[in-house]
Amino acid sequence: MAQSDTFRCFGGDDPLYAEYHDREWGRPVVDERALLERVCLEGFQSGLSWLTILRKREGFRAAFANFDPERLAEFGDADVERLLQDAAIVRHRGKIEATIANGRATAQLHASGETLRELLWSHAPATTPPPVGDLYSLPPVTAESTALSKELKKRGFRFVGPTTAYAAMQACGVVNDHLTQCPVRDEVERERAAVITT
Repeated sequence: MAQSDTFRCFGGDDPLYAEYHDREWGRPVVDERALLERVCLEGFQSGLSWLTILRKREGFRAAFANFDPERLAEFGDADVERLLQDAAIVRHRGKIEATIANGRATAQLHASGETLRELLWSHAPATTPPPVGDLYSLPPVTAESTALSKELKKRGFRFVGPTTAYAAMQACGVVNDHLTQCPVRDEVERERAAVITT
């Protein structure tokens, strides 16, 4: 869905960024691999531009077994050292180790009969907050993201502070933070409602 850059929440200055806004950001994600990818990439983004992460996205997928949690859980020290040499990703030891830990934590959820989907979506706000007119009016953290962060850390996830948890909630559609004037806001809200009621 093409839209005027005047009304797009972000990304108008780059086609890749615009496509991410129009097609992905805020739309509900329920697939385990895709959820794990978003959580891990939000961790990698910390301190960097999201556009940097988007441009390396295929590199991240190749490096981390397409974010398949059970495969990622098998990574070890040799994989960390290999990935530190991989120019297709952000080469940050702590974030690489966190991504492997997050794969293990997700695999452990599955082994215990739980899902990352249930964990993330159980922290959706009870009511959709009213839309705002600019991104600077959005909170960096919420009570729900703080609770989600604590629960993720308790389960063994890393690089998931309240701000990163909130960014993941936004990216996965657990909250809809498209701006008041954004043409995709209502469509995103309809998609979210369908997920929440199933």
